Amino acid sequence: MFSIEHEFDSTVVTLVDEGEGPLQEDVIVIGFEECITVEQYDPRTDKVNKITFSISQMRDLAASLSLPEGVYSREEKAD
Repeated sequence: MFSIEHEFDSTVVTLVDEGEGPLQEDVIVIGFEECITVEQYDPRTDKVNKITFSISQMRDLAASLSLPEGVYSREEKAD
């Protein structure tokens, strides 16, 4: 299950783990104009872990999900 919320300066996607246990904490993806952050609460440390991706890194990650093993370079398309 997931939810999408549009804030003033970002879009927030929350991914909820469901089904058979053990379940993981929610993953929150926040898209800003210049970067994307991924956050997840860690109950062992009682802290939120946060990773920040540039837009280019996130595009590379999205492209990598459907490719076989290897090393790739993605070219930007001219508008």
